[in-house]
Amino acid sequence: MTISRRTLLGTGAALGLLTACGSNTGRDGGGSGSGPKLSQWYHQYGEAGTEQAVKRYAAAYKKADVSVQWRPGNYDEQTAAALLTDSGPDVFEVNGPSLDQIRRGQVVDLTDLFEGVKDDFNPAVLAPKTYDGKIWSIPQVVDMHLLYYRKSLLDDAGVEPPTSLDELVDAAKALTTKKVKGLFLGNDGGAGALGITPLYAAGLSSVTDDGEVGFDDPAAARTLGKLHQLYADKSLLLGAPADWSDPSAFTQELTAMQWCGLWALPAVKKELGDDFGVLALPADGSGGKPALPVGAYGAAVSARSDRKQEGKDFLKWLWIDRTEYQQDFALSYGFHIPARLSLAKKADQLKEGAAADAVRYSTEYGYSEPLLWTKASRTAYQDALSRVIKSGANPESQLKSVVRTVRAELDRVKKKS
Repeated sequence: MTISRRTLLGTGAALGLLTACGSNTGRDGGGSGSGPKLSQWYHQYGEAGTEQAVKRYAAAYKKADVSVQWRPGNYDEQTAAALLTDSGPDVFEVNGPSLDQIRRGQVVDLTDLFEGVKDDFNPAVLAPKTYDGKIWSIPQVVDMHLLYYRKSLLDDAGVEPPTSLDELVDAAKALTTKKVKGLFLGNDGGAGALGITPLYAAGLSSVTDDGEVGFDDPAAARTLGKLHQLYADKSLLLGAPADWSDPSAFTQELTAMQWCGLWALPAVKKELGDDFGVLALPADGSGGKPALPVGAYGAAVSARSDRKQEGKDFLKWLWIDRTEYQQDFALSYGFHIPARLSLAKKADQLKEGAAADAVRYSTEYGYSEPLLWTKASRTAYQDALSRVIKSGANPESQLKSVVRTVRAELDRVKKKS
């Protein structure tokens, strides 16, 4: 299956869906504008009609001849390599940009494009695109993870939708039968799909706003230990035919609850009608609150481009001024929340039921991976989380080791190069 926009959320399982590397592959979609030529790159979406849509947008721009490349393969690696050369794109979609790309001067400062509209962008997805007080890419759409639950199965078991992590553990156990498991967090038991979300549910974070370790706290170990309890209770579905990013385990009643993404909501509704609801990951402890990850691909300008101002002008036209294209991109070919708060409020598809709940959760409970949460930190944490969940490793000792790794990483990246 071709990847969808879920890959932007940064969790290990999602990132793993991007595979293989290509060079100058993809098909060009030429614009009809006159003036300078601009090349624009997108990763290959799995949603029918998206490629045609972005080429239509480009063709409508009259101040430049915009050529769209639709690039399969490991897009993040392709763009990272292309930014080092003179043959890369002028403007491009980016899962970031990363801290390294910003600090190496590989992307152009776009702060001035946000004048008068900055407050209309979802702050959770704008934050990781902001560094040193400047904005480095324009969020395109918001995607998020959610906990889906089957209303009828909960009713039959006399279980209320969980409002705390303890209640989630109890509910998963009560909902588990010979034929149905209580909860599906992914075939690995949840380390990849959940990532750092449990830390936020405990009222903590991966990295604090001032750049320190955000989970050097006993509450973190307590919360991760409860994820192991789900595994120990045999409440988790493991070895499903499709992994957590596909809702089929939920719609085929292999599980009563599933961690999945907003992208799955139309498919779930088609199969189950109104017999489902959605939640954030429930809060844990007195200092906790519900949490879910949100993310957004952004539109950026390459600093190697000879047409940086023309690129900025085009991105402003497409992702700031042309709100009808922004709403079309978010909702006509898949199911995503527009990055602009005003557009999310106006969208009819997002006004009722589970979709309306999802929009509310994205603003009330959504977090994005901080720029300072590096690949090394993420890997160390997820490896430890996997050992806690599946092997029952001691959460306190596992997290002490992760804290040391993350602190060293933060010291490294905070040093100005």
